[in-house]
Parts: sequence; C-alpha cells; structure tokens
Amino acid sequence: MPSIDAFADRLSSYLGPDQVNLVRRAYYYAEQAHDGQRRRSGEAYVTHPLAVANILADMHMDHQSLMAAMLHDVIEDTGIAKEALTGQFGETVSELVDGVSKLTQMNFESKAEAQAENFQKMAMAMARDIRVILVKLADRLHNMRTLEVLSGEKRRRIAKETLEIYAPIANRLGMHSMRVEFEDLGFKAMHPMRSERIRQAVKKARGNRREIVGKIQESLVNCLAREGMEGQVLGREKHLFSIYKKMRGKRKAFNEIMDVYAFRIIVDKVDTCYRVLGAVHNLYKPFPGRFKDYIAIPKANGYQSLHTTLFGMHGVPIEIQIRTREMEEMANHGIAAHWLYKSSEEEAQKGTHARARQWVKGILELQQRAGNSLEFIENVKIDLFPDEVYVFTPKGRIMELPKGSTAVDFAYAVHTDVGNSCIACRINRRLAPLSEPLQSGATVEIVTAPGTRPNPAWLNFVVTGKARTHIRHALKLQRRSESINLGERLLNKTLAGFDSHLEKIPQERIQGVLNEYRMEVFEDLLEEIGLGNRMAYVVARRLLSSEGEEAPSAEGPLAIRGTEGLVLSYAKCCTPIPGDPIVGHLSAGKGMVVHLENCRNISEIRHNPEKCIQLSWAKDVTGEFNVELRVELEHQRGLIALLATSVNAADGNIEKISMDERDGRISVVQLVVSVHDRVHLARVIKKLRALKGVIRITRMRS
Repeated sequence: MPSIDAFADRLSSYLGPDQVNLVRRAYYYAEQAHDGQRRRSGEAYVTHPLAVANILADMHMDHQSLMAAMLHDVIEDTGIAKEALTGQFGETVSELVDGVSKLTQMNFESKAEAQAENFQKMAMAMARDIRVILVKLADRLHNMRTLEVLSGEKRRRIAKETLEIYAPIANRLGMHSMRVEFEDLGFKAMHPMRSERIRQAVKKARGNRREIVGKIQESLVNCLAREGMEGQVLGREKHLFSIYKKMRGKRKAFNEIMDVYAFRIIVDKVDTCYRVLGAVHNLYKPFPGRFKDYIAIPKANGYQSLHTTLFGMHGVPIEIQIRTREMEEMANHGIAAHWLYKSSEEEAQKGTHARARQWVKGILELQQRAGNSLEFIENVKIDLFPDEVYVFTPKGRIMELPKGSTAVDFAYAVHTDVGNSCIACRINRRLAPLSEPLQSGATVEIVTAPGTRPNPAWLNFVVTGKARTHIRHALKLQRRSESINLGERLLNKTLAGFDSHLEKIPQERIQGVLNEYRMEVFEDLLEEIGLGNRMAYVVARRLLSSEGEEAPSAEGPLAIRGTEGLVLSYAKCCTPIPGDPIVGHLSAGKGMVVHLENCRNISEIRHNPEKCIQLSWAKDVTGEFNVELRVELEHQRGLIALLATSVNAADGNIEKISMDERDGRISVVQLVVSVHDRVHLARVIKKLRALKGVIRITRMRS
C-alpha cells in the first residue's frame, strides 16, 4: 500500500502544491480520527480512505474530491460532527463527506429499508454536487476489492447491492472500467464457482485464439496503412460477467460467445472514424443490420463510438469499435474524464456532465413523487438499465428511452401532463396500442384528451421509473378524492340517523375529534372512513358525544351511483347489478365492497352495523355490470354464434364465453354478459330463452 508521501508525489503531477498540502492535511486528520480502528483484514483503518483517494487520483479528480475521499468515513465512524469538518476544511468538502455518510442514528425495520433510505439521502446530496457519487463509487470499489475477509452472508449482500445499484450507476455515468470491475468482483462474490469455471474456460480458449487474433489484427493494420490512415488496433477481451450474462440471457453456449473476435481501432479525429469504417467494410463484408453509429447519436451515458460486425476470414465474426482518443477516455472514465479541465462552469455544462446532471434531476423528481424509500429505490433500479431506443417526436426531436419503453413512457418523458391525459398514440402515423414496445427510429405522436386520468393497467407495462412514479401518484390523488367523497356520504348518512348533519356540527367539536385521532385535517378522517379503515358509525358518535347518545333512528340506505371509482368495488363472488338488493362490506384499506344481500360470503357479518351497511341503487345509476349466466342447451352447429346474436339483439355485450360439454347431446355454456340493470338482464335472458333447444338458464352466484 503506497504511503501518503508516495501519494502526494503522484498528485503533484497534476495538482498545485497548495492543493496537495490540503489533501495531506485531510489525510493526517483522518489518521487521527480513525486512530486505534482496524479493518477486518487487520490493517490500520486509514489505509482504506487512502486507497479510495488513490482510485480517484487514477481518474485525475480535483483536490476537494480527494479530501472528501480521505475523510469519507469520519462522520459515520468516529463521532466527529459535520460542523467540525466545515470549520477545518470548508463547506464543500464537509457536504461531500456528509453525502457519502450513511444514516446511522436511525432504526430501520429491515436491511432493505436502511439501504433505500441511505441511497435516498445520497441522491439528494448528488443533486447538489455530482462528485458525491464519484467518491461513493471509489469507496465501494475498494470495499469490493477487499471483500474476501467478510462472512459469506454479508459478502453476498454487498455484492448484490453492487450489481443492482452501483455497477449500473457507474455505467450510467459512462465509467466503463469501473463498471467492468464492479461486475466481475460482484459476480465472483455472488457465484464463486461459476466465475472460476468461466475464468478457466476463457484462459483455455485464449491459447487457441491467439493465432487467429494475430492474423486479423495484422490484416486490419495493413488495411489502414494502405489507405494512409493513422490508427491503433487493439484486441478486446470480454469480461467474465458479460460472458455469463450472454450465456444466461441469450441462452448461448460458451463457444458461441467466444467465437466472436473483438477489436478496437483508435484514431485522431471524428472524420477519420468514418473513413476507417469505409476501409474495414471494403476489407471484409459487414453483417447487415449490425452497424450502430453512436458518434452521431451518443448513448444516454455519453458513450460515443462506431460499432460494426464483419464476416472475417473463414467466416469468423469480427466486432469492431472505432473511436477517437477523447472518446476512448470518455468511455473508460465517463464523467470523471477530464474533470480538472472541465472545472470552469461554462465548460462543465457540456456533454457528459450535462447528461449526468439531467439524470440526477430525474432521480430527484422520482424522489419527490415516491411514496417511501423502498418504492423510490425500486424506480431508480428500473431507470438504471440504459439500453436505449431512440424515437422521434412529431417535430423531429430525438428522445432517448430505455429498451422496451411504450408510448406511455414516451408521453411521461415529454411532460407529466401529457402522460396523465394520454388516451391513444400513433406510431409512424398509424394508430397503435399504448402497450406496444417502441422501436428505434419510430415517430411517436400522443393523442391527449382533457380531463382523462391515468389507467391503473398501465403499471403492468410501463418501464421507466418516471412514468411508474407519476401514474402511482395520480392514482393515489384520484383514490384520495374518491375516498373523501365516499367518506363524507357515509358519515352524513350515519349522522342523519342521529338527526344531524356535518354542517350542524361545530368546528371546535370536529377539531377535538381530529386531535383525538391525531390527524391534521378533516379530509384525512373522511378518507379513512371512505377506505374502510374507520367506521362512520363510531366517528359519528364521537362527533355527537357531547349531545347525548341516543341510538340512531332507522334511516334509508346509502344510494350507490356507480361512479364512485377506485374506492367502491363489486364483489366477484355474487356480481350484484342495479335492481338487486345489496349491502356494503367495509374492508380496511380497500374501501367498500358491494355484495348481494343474501351472499354466503358475508352471512356472518351481515347484521354487524360496524362492518356492513345497507345500500340501495341510485335512480340515475350508470355503467356496465357483469353477470355470469349458465346456459344448458341441446348441442347444435353454430351454437356460439346463435348465443352471441341473441345477446347482441337485446343490447347486451358478451365479455367472456366458455363451453363445457356434458354429454353428446347437451352442452353447458358459461357466459359473462355486461348489462345496465336487472330489467336489461331480464331482456337478455328472454332473448336467450327464445332460442331452439335451450333447456335451462341460471344466473351464477356463490
């Protein structure tokens, strides 16, 4: 392990003497703070911060980041307060250190929750200063390199977190070298046997490949020389984790993956990249459809290169990447490349830095809308997989979206309001389903309508964290307003039994009840009633308690309009429709479930006024209601067509149809028909009865 002096010598190659001294000072401060602490491996603790600072020095990071790396565990592990660091090293450094520190003082329910909260805190700090994440990544990299000393369980947990969060973040910031190391170390810790087997196999295959690699390399070098172009040709090795991923994801054998030979050609400027591409396409035939131009349209993490696949000699596939020196630097170190030279403000906003900032801004948006830290981390994980598709808006703007995105993801990427009011989409000017995955190069147009709401079914197919978060948020708001509305009606109905009304109850009394239930506003209480978490009867008695406690008089049932939305659902067991005698069962968290009066499932709680409430159908009830019918009839040709025609003639609609044959002559057909009410159902049944050979029609109830 290099000492601080050796480290200071390294730094002096690109930092000024004052800055090097500041980094030294931070080291000595950390050494004192961690005095007496040891790592699991038995070394003095200060070796870890020094190693982290070394990793950042490899990327030529600025002195503040290096100071933060030296001090990154001080707040968390030594009890020194953030204020003390601010006094010693200034605001910027202490903010960086605080951003990397875990929340240690809080007690969490589970490991997952602690992890999520810590990440959430770091995301907030990242938004202020992106270097927080770079210090964190370097810290995590050194921890991964020294993972062997930990117990198996802990090792696997840290490796899993690295593969799920930190490797994708490194990828998102374009830091390829770090990502590869994360993946290989994580893979080794998670699956030591698999990793070793693949390593052995690669080693064995390398010997057999040497000759062919040499030949191909030679032919590429000669080709460039003939065309009079300068360029460096390098062979590329696939790393273990990517081989494993391909074997698992694409179900390929090891030999198939190893049969591809990969090279990288590095040239001086962009113009030469395209010339080299033309030269290698002349040398060997390209694979159709395998050419990608990431120079003209860079990846979301700033990666630029030309990719092509060729048929080499003897038909072996050759993958070639062509890029400039800057692009190579950028691809390996991403956002950390040229950090020093980009430290002036106007420069920093360009390219990768701007992209990284954009990404962090997106994370912050997720954070504001997410319900809790676990939901937030789930959405971030979704957002970290950066295989992109590129689609165009009708005006020709390019939008980057993750692979598998749908028109709904696109709508939310344009603007939250566009997503919330989206009703249909046109892909390449043709109407298409909203759930259709988008292909690169498609032009997507969103059709919106005012006053529409997101559909809960969208959650089944959206892939971006932004869309998922906003849909959930909109549904929560919608559910809240519907719950408040239903809660108010339930409470008023119960109060009417006591000859009272919400308007008649003094404000102080309402406030007194809210304080009792520890709630801020009255809407929260109404929402709780609407969701079935609190009984309207109990709340009504609390509100009236000072006015004497007589039993409620018999009051008419609550009328159901059919437009209550998410907080009112119809029981699947007995499928009630307008005109049926019904009761409401208040189910905690779900709101009200409507059952038939004689439904078996609620027979035990039927007369419990706290659980069940008498309901009736409003005069103006609207909507379609499903009913299951069982039709027994003689077997004949075109049976399903006959049934469908009859239901259609009575203005009904068949939602589902299935057939069970009983014996050779009689068939039993299960129909799910949507109708408006009982009168409409009677019309449908009458039409079905008129069919020849119908023996019996029954409405199915549990």
